[in-house]
Amino acid sequence: MSSFLRKARLLVRKASVPRQFPTTGFEIIPSSQLVEEETWEWYKPEEFYPVRIGEVFKSQYQVVGKLGYGANGTAWLCRDLVEHKHVTLKVGTPEALEGELRALRHFGTIKTNHAGSLLVRQMLDDFEIDGKPGVFHGIVHPPLAISVQAFRRMLPERALPVGLLKMVLKHLLLGLDFLHTEAKVIHTDIQESNILLGMNEETAEQDLEKYEQELTSPCARKVDGERVIYTSRPLVRSVYSYGRPVLCDFGEARFGEYDNMVDIQPYQYRAPEVIFDIPWDEKVDIWSVGVMIWDLLGNGNLFRTTGGPENTQDNIYHIANMIALLGSPPKELLERTKGERVWGWFDENGSWRGLAEIPTGNLESTLNQFGGEEKEQFLKFARKMLKWKPEERSSAKELLEDGWLNSA
Repeated sequence: MSSFLRKARLLVRKASVPRQFPTTGFEIIPSSQLVEEETWEWYKPEEFYPVRIGEVFKSQYQVVGKLGYGANGTAWLCRDLVEHKHVTLKVGTPEALEGELRALRHFGTIKTNHAGSLLVRQMLDDFEIDGKPGVFHGIVHPPLAISVQAFRRMLPERALPVGLLKMVLKHLLLGLDFLHTEAKVIHTDIQESNILLGMNEETAEQDLEKYEQELTSPCARKVDGERVIYTSRPLVRSVYSYGRPVLCDFGEARFGEYDNMVDIQPYQYRAPEVIFDIPWDEKVDIWSVGVMIWDLLGNGNLFRTTGGPENTQDNIYHIANMIALLGSPPKELLERTKGERVWGWFDENGSWRGLAEIPTGNLESTLNQFGGEEKEQFLKFARKMLKWKPEERSSAKELLEDGWLNSA
């Protein structure tokens, strides 16, 4: 892991404008201004527990500062008054956190020596919180520093250099191998914002103590009656020795008995079987990794999902772009569909008849970071994941043995 820390630190130092802690002072934000979670279109105050700086939960976790917010709740750095360490606390409604709690509790039942088990986010504790109008839930995790997406966007080229890309992929695939083979879990939401870089194990507590300036130099906040909405601040400075990548956010994970026909995955990362109404399995995660690599390289989404005069998002444009880069899907795959919409895009022979034109181009044309033999080896690696038929995609374990991934 030390090599990962060293490379991450050196790369961020090359950024032109390092991100620093905000120096906000005790600023009161006007009540007419939308702040943080309020900016979500679906925001409802009653679905977000009004956490207060300094508040103590379960007579153990004292809130130090706000780390962020999302559709399912808010995240806070806390001081564990019993174990004398820092933790991250996620607070949301039981309904919002139900899927993640189920997956995290499932991980806790697995006895394993698999190294990948350390690369999926662990739960230290969970508890109920009495609130208005109902009960909320808290999930306690070890602190993590920053998402891979946020880290990438701090770099000068907004792209992971190839060496660091390989290291992130190795960690991710090792975690996925644990999920798929031992935990029997399908993540279904693989994207760079759900992969977080850890804290530096050697300096973590010192770094977190620096964060506690919140208690003496409070962040900006909005006071709305009895509710206070705080602004978030980064956990660590941008120039930092980040730890290893950890796969997080299991709110959409599937295991045990589940509906393998339901729509899953972020729109641009959806596997062909999901779009074609075909029963899916863990290979949807492998597809997502293959597509995500282009984002990590700073090239943007691999498949364009919009088109037409108004640049509308639609399946037909997504599929047309898949065909342009990967060739036509096998007729045998199309015939597995459990729905009817596939036959609006393809005729009975499996030929494209959709209203959208197939764009020009190929997978090779989407890359400008590689040349010669290295480009060929990378594309060979990517194509192991970007297969129309899910059973033809390599497993996470097989991908870990790939020659390009393990080359210097």
